[in-house]
Amino acid sequence: MRRSTTRTLISGAALAALLLPVAATPAGARTPAGAATAAATAAKRQAAGFQHPGVLVGAEQLAFVKGKLDAGAEPWTSAFADLRASRYASLDWQPRPRADVECGSSSHPNNGCSDERDDAMAAYAHALQWVLTKDQRYADKAIQIMDAWSGVIQEHTNSNAPLQTGWSGNNWARAAELIRYSGAGWSAASVDRFATMLRTVYVPLLTPGSPRKNGNWELIETDALMGIAVFLDDRALFDRAAELWRGRLPAYVYLSSDGQLPVPPPKAGIEGESALVTYWNGQSTFVDGLSQETCRDFGHTGWGLEAAAQAAETARLQGLDLWGEGRERLVKALEFHTAYDNGASAPDWLCDGSVNTGLGPAVQLAYNEYHLREGLPMPQTEQYVATHSPFGANYFIGWETLTHTSAP
Repeated sequence: MRRSTTRTLISGAALAALLLPVAATPAGARTPAGAATAAATAAKRQAAGFQHPGVLVGAEQLAFVKGKLDAGAEPWTSAFADLRASRYASLDWQPRPRADVECGSSSHPNNGCSDERDDAMAAYAHALQWVLTKDQRYADKAIQIMDAWSGVIQEHTNSNAPLQTGWSGNNWARAAELIRYSGAGWSAASVDRFATMLRTVYVPLLTPGSPRKNGNWELIETDALMGIAVFLDDRALFDRAAELWRGRLPAYVYLSSDGQLPVPPPKAGIEGESALVTYWNGQSTFVDGLSQETCRDFGHTGWGLEAAAQAAETARLQGLDLWGEGRERLVKALEFHTAYDNGASAPDWLCDGSVNTGLGPAVQLAYNEYHLREGLPMPQTEQYVATHSPFGANYFIGWETLTHTSAP
């Protein structure tokens, strides 16, 4: 069932009602009157502060999912079973924190990089299990993992440090937000220490962005910064994340309305046809939906598109419609890339006739927003979702078939 793009967000104070099922609302496209109402509502929310929980998943979504699980409905039941079967969801999980997480190119050297990413994902897995089952053991495990790291880590070093903070910072913020605003028993002192960790160890590496790197870097960093900003109730950081998103997405996905050449990344100094073609991995023919990393591989491209989508979903929960701002680029990018993942042959002009496919679990959020909420046709993406779901965990992506299939 398609859902209206206008919906009521539940505040943190309403989290006590989290496990009540949410009724479906009628389908409907955005109208000028509806857009004006949404803008007025967004302004009121900004004035009132942040909505909690409000990093990637909100109370209304979680109540909806819980209702589906209680009813034994699909695909939520199978997706939840997939989460619970994951190694990240085990109550035997033991964190492995370290003071200096040193990550070189492609995580070589890997001194704590995988440990940190895995522990952040495990914290999120346990936080999700806690809010969907109210089994205290899962809350306690998430708290144990987060407390272990906030008491030890001091810095990220080496060349991949900004990307590492993005990968891990995304799941730290999601886990912490769910645990903090669900009555899990996380002490105020521990919350403060975790917030200090995010502000001092993560924010300084995320805030500048990475303008000269491949676009998935800056989009992943932006996604993490936005989630951390919500957890910290920091409007300036949230606005900085929105600024980075608005600058990078047009430089990551091409539209013919951009002109003959793609939009250069802000502050990157990449100007002119030769430099842009090189930056776009040798691609010199530009068509709607092409990504800066398409001719690198679809795996990194999927990360970039998914990070843009995750940030847009967090922004939506806070009353900012980045989904609307990125609609044409994201829909066309997903349809362009899933067509080749679905089996289409690459033409000679695209990446010299050969593409390295495999978007991974990187489509559910945008598919839910644009097709299931707004009713836009996305036949290639729909086929990809049907073939590959339920989607599991990958670096900073976790179990979005469960959290975002038909989510209000």
